[in-house]
Amino acid sequence: MSVIEEDENIHVEEPKLRDLPFSILYIPRFILLALIRLYQFLISPALPPDTCRFYPTCSHYGYQAIYKYGAIKGTGMAIWRVLRCNPYNPGGFDPVP
Repeated sequence: MSVIEEDENIHVEEPKLRDLPFSILYIPRFILLALIRLYQFLISPALPPDTCRFYPTCSHYGYQAIYKYGAIKGTGMAIWRVLRCNPYNPGGFDPVP
């Protein structure tokens, strides 16, 4: 994952699902990543803009965390991020460590 800055716009490049190594140990990770992609393509477009207070959005953060850290740790990081996405948190730029 790399961060690209262009004219005050920050873009985080996400790894592709097809780049995940083929192994039986990666099946839970693959399933979770596919479910997040399904959410991003089917449900997320129906939500109002600026729903998430953070950048990258919570679903992109979850995708990146699970891809980088695996199904267990990445899911924990994604859940913690969603719990922080509330009106009492100012949000902002919060990339996956």
